[in-house]
Amino acid sequence: MITKILRRRWLYPVLSIAIAAGICFGQPMLAQAISWTDLLRGGIQIIQANQLSRLSDSQEVDYGRQINNQLTTQEVRLVNDPKLTAYVNEIGQRLAANSDRPNIPYTFQVVDQKSINAFATMGGFVYVHRGLLDAADNEAQVASVIGHEIGHIAGKHALNQMRQTAVQRGLLAAGGLDRSTIANLGVQVALRLPNSRRDEYDADARGVRMMGRAGYAQSEAVTFMRKLLNSASPPTFLANHPATSDRITRMQQLIRQNPGSGTAGLDPASYRARLR
Repeated sequence: MITKILRRRWLYPVLSIAIAAGICFGQPMLAQAISWTDLLRGGIQIIQANQLSRLSDSQEVDYGRQINNQLTTQEVRLVNDPKLTAYVNEIGQRLAANSDRPNIPYTFQVVDQKSINAFATMGGFVYVHRGLLDAADNEAQVASVIGHEIGHIAGKHALNQMRQTAVQRGLLAAGGLDRSTIANLGVQVALRLPNSRRDEYDADARGVRMMGRAGYAQSEAVTFMRKLLNSASPPTFLANHPATSDRITRMQQLIRQNPGSGTAGLDPASYRARLR
């Protein structure tokens, strides 16, 4: 087993350089303009980018903890309400246990903002704005949003986006990405860079399936999405996502194909009592 791993590691730089060389020498005019230094640099960046995508779970959680520290000390303010935070964590842990990636620790926090929003970063960290909790009619609707964010973590979407951003911006130094650069990238991806259409659809699908496995009423994912879409002032984050109507259609199809029998989270009175 160890011999196979060593062989694979030895192949990465060779394959990367070979690919880059194939591109260059397959295009004579381009080859003249590219030096061996550029070629090697490109191969090294490919290797480093691949290393970022092959983090172990413990490494990802460790980096996520650093990103979370930067987010909560410099970017967002968390609510000072232990009961509310415990309630959101209760919903989140129920979903996480039924996710496609239940083997990492999850941390659920409430951001002291009236805007309707939620986001996540690598390593199991999920953030829900107080405004979203106020806008929801019941627990199942909140679960639909938290499930979507866990879906991003399960799909490693933030990690992949960080890798792509690092390559595009030329941030890969000779020794790879340092911890500070990774933390800064994680913050930017969480707060400022929209996810791709593919990632959003994937997170929707994972979230709906998660709700069904956790016993929540899946239909509330559609209900809440429609409510946000038809509100007088639709949340800003919907503008950075695929067309909401398309997402609703896809979720309806998924629910029909994989219907869950759960009915949990529908009582609005119980939900409001937990928010107080």
